[in-house]
Amino acid sequence: MEKPWLAHYPAGIPAEVDPGRYESLVQMLEEAFVRHAGREAFACMGGALAYAELDAQSARLAAWLQSRGLTRGARVAVMMPNVLQYPVAIAGVLRAGCAVVSVNPLYTPYELEYQLRDSGAQAIVILENFAHVLQRIIDATSVRHVVVASMGELLGPVRGRAVDFVVRRVKNLVPPYELPQACRFSRALAEGARLPRAPAGVGPDDVAFLQYTGGTTGVAKGAVLLHRNLVANVLQCEAWLMNGVGQAAGPKAAEQQVFVAALPLYHIFGLTVCALLAMRVGGLSVLVPNPRDLDALVATLAKYRFNLFPGVNTLFNALLNHPRFGSLDFSGLRVAVGGGMAVQKAVADRWLAATGTPLCEGYGLSETSPVACCVPVDVETYTGSIGMPLPSTEAVLLDDAGNVLPPGRQGEIALRGPQVMAGYWNRPDETELAMTDDGFFKTGDIGTMDERGYFRIVDRKKDMILVSGFNVYPNEVESVAAHHPGVLECAAVGVPDAHSGEVVRLFVVRRDPALTEAELLKFCRERLAGYKRPREIVFRRELPKTNVGKILRRELREEAARGAGRSAA
Repeated sequence: MEKPWLAHYPAGIPAEVDPGRYESLVQMLEEAFVRHAGREAFACMGGALAYAELDAQSARLAAWLQSRGLTRGARVAVMMPNVLQYPVAIAGVLRAGCAVVSVNPLYTPYELEYQLRDSGAQAIVILENFAHVLQRIIDATSVRHVVVASMGELLGPVRGRAVDFVVRRVKNLVPPYELPQACRFSRALAEGARLPRAPAGVGPDDVAFLQYTGGTTGVAKGAVLLHRNLVANVLQCEAWLMNGVGQAAGPKAAEQQVFVAALPLYHIFGLTVCALLAMRVGGLSVLVPNPRDLDALVATLAKYRFNLFPGVNTLFNALLNHPRFGSLDFSGLRVAVGGGMAVQKAVADRWLAATGTPLCEGYGLSETSPVACCVPVDVETYTGSIGMPLPSTEAVLLDDAGNVLPPGRQGEIALRGPQVMAGYWNRPDETELAMTDDGFFKTGDIGTMDERGYFRIVDRKKDMILVSGFNVYPNEVESVAAHHPGVLECAAVGVPDAHSGEVVRLFVVRRDPALTEAELLKFCRERLAGYKRPREIVFRRELPKTNVGKILRRELREEAARGAGRSAA
């Protein structure tokens, strides 16, 4: 197929990557552990973990898991925020020959039980703060081995005890629990140090991660990500994001790059960029356990001359509105990339003005490991597009009949490449619906492509609002409203209407408490066609979001369907 974007690639970016250079993700990681042994790999809450320590500790955990009878391909859940135990856990699980099941630590018992049962996980590594949730449902699952970690366990004896005391006794963040079969994380490592460890024995077609997706729109499905999928996406992200940064994967790299890991590592964007890519290039990944604590996040950023900052639009927006954000040192910032949701022009413009570095937009899904497209990192201003497909990636636009559309037409974006999942775990029917006969994954996103091969998202199929037969895309409405200086953030949804089928309802969090509905409606009326304009505006103190900050339009639609009252703001 034609790839018009290749002619517009920045200098130095290859058309293809070679995932076959590594037999598995384990081989890639073990190479990084040795190559960068003397460097710090991860930092968190004043503690740090060197590559050599990560190598040793993950090997010990792998040996412990193997000693429990977990064999090649067994699923092991990891349920933690961004703490130092997280990279040890995922590396240890992979080096044991097992597959990682990424679990949101804020899951309810119902959600946790569903994911553990669906994945068939036999073991779990969990932070003690959430062990009470596991206790309630563990007997209904296949989990027989539990490793419980504490916040301070890898922070050193003095700092670690202090952190654990505050978490347990002062803030009361560890509810009582009983898990008689549980082993402390530190004990598992100590026991593993005395145990033999067999080679992982995994290859490119073994499962590396089960990444659950779709929970915001229906029953969650496990995207099966093979070792070759993750190897490919790490190499693709390295070629794209590190191009021109001056950081090579070789042993003589002069400057260590500092990654801001405010995205949770259980989210595929955070996992691939802030953990796997960071390790690949010998970077230091600064782990942020709770990015919603903006005071703590800004205080953490003040300690580093950070270079790469992946995030979501809502996080960048929140930081820009923090009173101390402007005082940070941005002299080292080279790449800021937004994904997970659309980057709004108002936010991108403010980010560029505040930091001097453009906010690039990337695009991908759990099913694509995740990055499939990205704006070149040397862009000088906001483009409004998701950029071009990464090396070795093909992208097309399909109509409802599955026909490929020419540039300029709107259609469903479909992707093919070495980073595309093998399918959905135990969901052959869903896999068949999502994949075309020639191997393209249908994203469910509506977009366009220009003559240069730049793609632009119009919106999700399921979020599209139909007003009197006209398509209204929430992103467009939100982008307009976000430019009003009195708007902090907003979300547009469709609500039923007897005359036009649906109308637009806009939920808004004010920046200016004096902003009125009439004022904002007038602002939108001047910038949007009649059928796109919000019929009404609902002011809220906050908008429902996922744990990575993605606004949940579904919850707002459900609220509207229930006829819930207008919230005060």
